[in-house]
Amino acid sequence: MARLLLIISVVALVYLLIRSYRKSTSSLHDEPAVEDMVRCAHCGMHLPKGESIQFEGHLFCGAEHRDAYRK
Repeated sequence: MARLLLIISVVALVYLLIRSYRKSTSSLHDEPAVEDMVRCAHCGMHLPKGESIQFEGHLFCGAEHRDAYRK
């Protein structure tokens, strides 16, 4: 009986260790945040929204294209 309890304890311990290891490795491989792509109103190039410049409701890829749109 003691031998059976020892085997069950070892199996449970191994199971818990494997489950803990899987959780820690899965958190390391999280996917990067997805960002919307937008189109420059001047040249039509697509770029991430966070890198764009907004002016009068339009999005631009750079200050040069924003300035060219003003003229």
